[in-house]
Amino acid sequence: MTASELTLALADEAATVAAGETLGRACLATGLAEGLTLYLHGQLGAGKTTFCRGVLRAFGHEGAVKSPTYTLVEPYDFSLSGGGGQRVFHFDLYRLGDAEELEFMGVRDYFAPRSLSLVEWPERGAGVLPEPDLEIELQVPQRGRQLQLAAHSPAGEAVVAAMQKLL
Repeated sequence: MTASELTLALADEAATVAAGETLGRACLATGLAEGLTLYLHGQLGAGKTTFCRGVLRAFGHEGAVKSPTYTLVEPYDFSLSGGGGQRVFHFDLYRLGDAEELEFMGVRDYFAPRSLSLVEWPERGAGVLPEPDLEIELQVPQRGRQLQLAAHSPAGEAVVAAMQKLL
C-alpha cells in the first residue's frame, strides 16, 4: 500500500465518525490553501454522511449533520470558530436530475481556496464537478464497514500520508 492509498476496517458508527474526524484533522494539518475536493462513494446507508459528521467535528462543528439530499449543499463556515478560516461544503447529489443543474446553482464558486468540498454521489455531477483530490469508498461487508482512500493529486497524497501518521 502506498502513501496515496489507505484501507481501514470500521467496526461501527463510532469508528466511522472517528475515521472521518481523523481525516478532517489530516486535512487541517496539511492545509487547505488551494482547497480540497473529496468524493465519497458507497451504496445507500454505507455511512457517507456519518463519515462527513466526523470530518466536520475535526473542524469544530458540534451540531447535527444531516444529508443535504434536497438542498444539494450544506455550507459550514469555520472562519470565526477557530477553524482557521476554512469553509466546508457538504454536497449530496443523490437526487440531482442532471449534472447541468449544478451550473445553475453556481457550483464552481464552492470549489475555492481555503475550502473543503465533501461530495456524496459525485458520479451524478460528472462533467461539471472538478476532479477529486481524494476518493473515499465506503463498503458494507457482512460486518462493519470498510473505508478505502485513494489520492489523485499531491494534496490528496499529503492528506493520506498525514492520516496514516495520525492513526
